[in-house]
Amino acid sequence: MNAVRGPDSKEERIEHMVTLYQLPLLRMCVMYLHDEELAKDAVQETFINAYRSLDQFRAESSEKTWLTRIAINCCKNVYRTGWFRHVDRSVTLDMLPERPAPVDREDDEITAEIMNLPIKLREVALLCWLQGMTYDEAAGALGISRQAVGSRLNRARRKLRFALEGSDDRDPA
Repeated sequence: MNAVRGPDSKEERIEHMVTLYQLPLLRMCVMYLHDEELAKDAVQETFINAYRSLDQFRAESSEKTWLTRIAINCCKNVYRTGWFRHVDRSVTLDMLPERPAPVDREDDEITAEIMNLPIKLREVALLCWLQGMTYDEAAGALGISRQAVGSRLNRARRKLRFALEGSDDRDPA
């Protein structure tokens, strides 16, 4: 006898999340890990963990924030493996999954520089600038305060400005 699943079954909810968030999470994981295959594994692990924990999801944050937090933890788990530190993980922009809309050359330069930021600055830049999360959503996903998100974004902005313009953000006064 087959079990009858309602419209909000666990499988359907996960399928809906995969449809909505798979590509954004993959882009974030590729930029985080600098390796497309590891990023695919991390995204797959994200949805497996989400499926296992779906009953405990209390909707205190958005699904996007919750999944992003899981994905970041999966990426951090990859970083913890010993062999990961000994392999060249340089990522080029053509290795990133396709974007839904074409972008100009300046956006590609900015994305490349974001990928070169230190990890803590890269995390908030990925979440806020590329994923479109609010400070509160990013703070929830990273487990830090809203002020820490703002501070890290300001530092990331200064580093990006220096890298792109070749000058720092100081007033001549």
